[in-house]
Amino acid sequence: MCRLLGFVSSDEHTIAEIAGADFADFSAMSEKHGDGWGIAAVDNHSHTQLVVEPTRAKDSAKFAEVTNNLKSDGALLHLRWATQGLAINDGNSHPFTFGDISFMHNGDIKPATSLDPYVDPELKSAMRGNTDSERYFYSIISASKKSDLLKGTLAAVRNIKENLFYSSINAMMLTPDKYIIVCEHNNDRIPAGEGPNYYDLYYRKDAKGILVASTGWNQDGWVLIPNHSIAVIDRKSLSVEILPI
Repeated sequence: MCRLLGFVSSDEHTIAEIAGADFADFSAMSEKHGDGWGIAAVDNHSHTQLVVEPTRAKDSAKFAEVTNNLKSDGALLHLRWATQGLAINDGNSHPFTFGDISFMHNGDIKPATSLDPYVDPELKSAMRGNTDSERYFYSIISASKKSDLLKGTLAAVRNIKENLFYSSINAMMLTPDKYIIVCEHNNDRIPAGEGPNYYDLYYRKDAKGILVASTGWNQDGWVLIPNHSIAVIDRKSLSVEILPI
């Protein structure tokens, strides 16, 4: 289980800058979600900068350096709480990338190998780890080969929802022109000890841009993304469209 945060903007910002004064509270959630962190910054010129580290974010000098100094007009930040049995290493750390697409996931799909039939065999060599999350990403890429990324995402998510066992398939994807947020989770499979809104995703739109994040820190005034939906944000206009799954 993990915590997700991402943003898009018309101008370049650091993650700490766009998240604001409460960012320290988000970072503090790495006390529990302490099995690694990662950032993918994707600007609208298709340039991706990826930084991952399999350590606790709040204790990492590199995390502080990157979140306070790396500027972009779009980025994803992931705090990992690893699924039991999966290794804590660079290869299993989110975000994952394929070309100019970056992806991160919160939840689990069991068993991870149940996703294998939906991943194009030609793509498997590109995978750098063995998580259900990366397989989920590549099932989207595989489905998108038949159409486009949004249609492929809808097809892959619907397939998992209808055919596989999962707690949550909440995910965020960033491309040079779109920011796609999948909000699909089972509230009866929330991790022990977590509150009923653990899997909820909210967004905030202001003069700096659009910020989307998991719960667990101050989100007063933010807008809830409905469960069983996909939010699509156009990076040029910063418009938000909600589509049913």
